[in-house]
Amino acid sequence: MTGAIWNLLLGLAWVLLSGDFSGLNLLVGLIFGYITLILIEPQLDALKGYPARVPRFIGFVGFFLKELVQANLRVAFDIVTPPWHMKPGVIAMPLSARTEMEITMVANLISLTPGTLSLDVSDDRKVLYIHAMFLDNEEELRRNLKEMEHRALELFR
Repeated sequence: MTGAIWNLLLGLAWVLLSGDFSGLNLLVGLIFGYITLILIEPQLDALKGYPARVPRFIGFVGFFLKELVQANLRVAFDIVTPPWHMKPGVIAMPLSARTEMEITMVANLISLTPGTLSLDVSDDRKVLYIHAMFLDNEEELRRNLKEMEHRALELFR
């Protein structure tokens, strides 16, 4: 988290010093700040691992946007076509997430995706119960949700 704050501060400093307050200039400042943090990472323990997390975060955002678009298209198709194709159901997905923050993030990402909704977490925090709008292939759904969980947990580790 410290690296992200420093990166943002360096990006804002770039914007202030250049006098150009556009979004593109902020992006350039963030990129230059990121390069600076890569160069000084060996000298500061607080920055350990930050340069490796940024590409994982960008990859996760791309992955999640792809999943979001696919889920939206599937739900929209089901809504506009007269015979409904949905087969709703509830599944129990074993969790790899252990901390409350990790479990909350995974549950929220699943709920943000149209067609799925996190219902509950077991008392021992090892199983997440999910309502799925399309439960045609339960194993494929579990595989997709586990992939989302795995990619989300990579951001923390």
